[in-house]
Amino acid sequence: MINLALDLASTIRHDGNGGVADDLAAPAGLTTWVRDRADALGPWAAAFTADSRALADVTSLRAGVRALFARAVRPAPPSRADADRLLPLPEALTRVNDAAAQVPTTPRLTWAEQGEPAARPEHGTAAPATLLTAALARATIDFLTGPDRADLRSCTAPRCVRYFVKGHGRQEFCKPSCSNRARVARHYQRQHENQAG
Repeated sequence: MINLALDLASTIRHDGNGGVADDLAAPAGLTTWVRDRADALGPWAAAFTADSRALADVTSLRAGVRALFARAVRPAPPSRADADRLLPLPEALTRVNDAAAQVPTTPRLTWAEQGEPAARPEHGTAAPATLLTAALARATIDFLTGPDRADLRSCTAPRCVRYFVKGHGRQEFCKPSCSNRARVARHYQRQHENQAG
């Protein structure tokens, strides 16, 4: 299942060369990112085309999301990509809450003949870019108020800047390549200490 909030935060990632890459550096990147998540966002997302305004709105929201993720992982350190430029908590909350409020949502009760009653959200009408930021903000609110927040971590592997949800008790890194990179770094550090000592 796609976690839109975590996916949005993960558009800031290690570039493989010691730096940071931004998957949303241009409108084309946002267009691709949204279309790849059309199943989670809704039918409108399959034909979504980003412009500079939509990109600015989503990256502004992402800054708020990453600031809230940094707060959620405390007392552990935030992602290295954010450590020196986190938004203040009130501003991060305002960005998320304002984006979520852009599109009214009403619960709609459904009940199949051979099933249980269920509530599904029915969203008001708005431009696709507004639907996008509202959906991402609501996904962030759901994530941060749900059970997965307790397992949110910042990857501590060298050069990694991702947040991830810890899948099992011993998981320390977001993916196996980060685990390998950390293991190599520890080995190098021990070798260096042995040579110096």
